[in-house]
Amino acid sequence: MIVGSSLTIEIGGRRLLDDASFVVGAGEKVGLVGRNGAGKSTFLSVLLGEPATAVRSAGDIRIRGTWGHLPQVPEPHGLGLDASAFSHVLSGRGLDVLDDALGKARTQMAKDPSTENIALFSDLEEQFRENGGYEAEATMARLADGLGLRQELLFEDIESLSGGQRRRVDLIRLLFQAPETMILDEPTNHLDRPAKAWLMEELATFPGAILVVSHDLKLLDRSIDKVLHLADGHLAEFKGTYSSYRVQLEADTERRERAAELEGKEIDRLSRLADSMRGSTNRRARIAKSLDKRVERLESGRTEVRRRERASTFTLPAPARSGEVPLRVTGLSVRYDAAPVLSDVDFHCRRGDRVVVIGRNGAGKSSLLRCLAGVQEPTTGTVEPGINVALGYFAQEHEQVDLTVTVLDNIDDRILTTESERRALLGSFGLVGDVAHQMPRTLSGGERAKLGLAMLAAGQANLLILDEPTNNLDPSSIEAVGQMLAEWPGTVVVVSHDRAFVEALAPTHALELPAETFTHWRDEHLDLVEMK
Repeated sequence: MIVGSSLTIEIGGRRLLDDASFVVGAGEKVGLVGRNGAGKSTFLSVLLGEPATAVRSAGDIRIRGTWGHLPQVPEPHGLGLDASAFSHVLSGRGLDVLDDALGKARTQMAKDPSTENIALFSDLEEQFRENGGYEAEATMARLADGLGLRQELLFEDIESLSGGQRRRVDLIRLLFQAPETMILDEPTNHLDRPAKAWLMEELATFPGAILVVSHDLKLLDRSIDKVLHLADGHLAEFKGTYSSYRVQLEADTERRERAAELEGKEIDRLSRLADSMRGSTNRRARIAKSLDKRVERLESGRTEVRRRERASTFTLPAPARSGEVPLRVTGLSVRYDAAPVLSDVDFHCRRGDRVVVIGRNGAGKSSLLRCLAGVQEPTTGTVEPGINVALGYFAQEHEQVDLTVTVLDNIDDRILTTESERRALLGSFGLVGDVAHQMPRTLSGGERAKLGLAMLAAGQANLLILDEPTNNLDPSSIEAVGQMLAEWPGTVVVVSHDRAFVEALAPTHALELPAETFTHWRDEHLDLVEMK
């Protein structure tokens, strides 16, 4: 379970949480919700004891019992003794270390079967058995099958896996660990529909406590029984599913607005009455003073009105006009060592096309986009930008963001030459105020995604290559990004598993992998966005 009391969190002069107390009880499934930038990721960093240097916190927050964490951004080299996904998963129970020690003890016992060496081997073997070491492969196989990960990938180096495969490995590690409390940050990122459905069932039947940050409404509706809503420095608790929380939040907001309106009218009435009695007789002056005290009491106890969330809107500047064919790809293939990923990709875009690349995780979508963006050389084939093409690239893990400089300094100043212009651009993507002077490491995943989009807007690109641009964004922002790109006159090639985003984007074409077929967009392609 998780217990917090009198918790206050600040970052860069912003107060994200003010004197909050809460409990995630044993067996409770709790969703932590709020708009991008509300402070969810910072809240989790304080909970896990890993806050950024700019974060200041007071109060008490602790996790009782064993716990496991699914991070939004994976550890690049894994947490196991070696580089394999298998070792990374074993480390969830410490079995990687135990297995290594057991192997060394076995070798030592074979060389010298002394009482001490036999006792050491027996002790380690018992620990290995009690921690489920002998059932580990069978357990991993079940979890891999449920999440749609080919079992042989568990024995690959973790750095060779795609973003979607890596997400599945991290989920397998956490589920294999089976702690008393799970803390999950955007667990459905990169997952297709079958994997999401399986994960929802797995979380719903998990006997321990869960605290989950997610913008996947289906997950929140099916797998949680309580919501913690973080907004404007306050943490409010709502019992029930996400849908129930939305109904309760709207009812509570309306009640507060009505109460505040009535209180305001009463304060105005009493104030006017008191003003009419001033400077008159002593008796009327005493009545005015008494009315002033009543007004003060009403003012001090006024109902706090929740600020309603506004629909997000984003805008990209109109780009310079490119040639009629801004991108042509011929015979493109990608191999890693002996493993073919792409074999013969051929397609071309016309100005204004919106192409969605669809296919299962591991089919080569990110490899293709890296080749299109020029950050990776294809094994064979060519990528030819057209006439007057300015290319912008949004990487899946936001590699384009420079973590060593501030948010503001990440915005290209060759076109937006003044700080006020760059701050205005950041503000148009919801990055306002002191956020401009924060380091990107302190941003939430959603805020970092918005920074990446703002960087594209500042670069004046007319051909955008986008790899999962809506990961970690809240639902309002996801649809706003899709609408923004649908109305933009440039050319877009995008990978996304988010149905709402793709619907708002209104694609013109689909590139299907691994079939490597390029076709006009059809409504049935939407099912493939989530399925594969």
